[in-house]
Amino acid sequence: MNHLLSVLIPAHNEADYIASCLAALFASEPLPADVNVEVLVLANGCTDETANRARACTPPPGWALHVLELAKGDKLAALNQGDAQAQGDMLVYLDADVTVDPALLPQIALSLHRVTGPAYRGGSPRVAAAQSIVTRAYARVWQNLPFVQEGVPGFGVFAMNRAGRQRWEHWPAIISDDTFARLQFTPQERQRLSAGYTWPMVEGFRNLVRVRRRQDQGVAEISRRFPDLLRNDDKVPVTLSRLLRIAGRHPVGLLVYLAVAVAVRSPLFANRSNWERGR
Repeated sequence: MNHLLSVLIPAHNEADYIASCLAALFASEPLPADVNVEVLVLANGCTDETANRARACTPPPGWALHVLELAKGDKLAALNQGDAQAQGDMLVYLDADVTVDPALLPQIALSLHRVTGPAYRGGSPRVAAAQSIVTRAYARVWQNLPFVQEGVPGFGVFAMNRAGRQRWEHWPAIISDDTFARLQFTPQERQRLSAGYTWPMVEGFRNLVRVRRRQDQGVAEISRRFPDLLRNDDKVPVTLSRLLRIAGRHPVGLLVYLAVAVAVRSPLFANRSNWERGR
């Protein structure tokens, strides 16, 4: 029996990233012989060359590439459109500014294509090299947090089988789609894969505060609107002993991290939109 893996890439004005994202995806190591791949670029509300640059990319033999141009710039609406088009029994949701390692897609396929019950998979994340000294310091601490180091975080890229996707109908209009998807699955149904991926963190203190604030708002929104999902949360709290170990290795980074956490709770750098790039 042949299986189909659908990769959905929502992209709003991602002309600077989409070619690199697709090039990394198309450089994946061989997948199981009975798994085919379709890639759907969901170019939503783009006013740049995102769609054209995506079409200019050549997929490997046996892969299909579809570029859908959607008038409205809305990630969740784009995901709903993509889900309606996707034919796969395995689904990968990939941000357009993320580059996957060659082993990630094969590991996703191998771990999902023979599973019958609902299942969720995530890779091992790492931060792309930042230009800002502040961002580099913040990232060193952030990458050592227990959820990032040991959990199945799902930011940037996550995957599930069709049985898992059937747990909800449409993507709701929410801030944190990755958290919403992750919490549809129990900790036992989630698995972290050894293969990794790289994603960019925003540059500078101001942007770090804005993004962190949006993250907190996204989690609070899910707690308010979908409280039943919280039973599936297994995030390990950051203990004082862990902070002290991090401080020993990255003292400046911890100061930056704590400064961002404090600024998030102040009116500094108020968010002006419902979307911020980066983590």
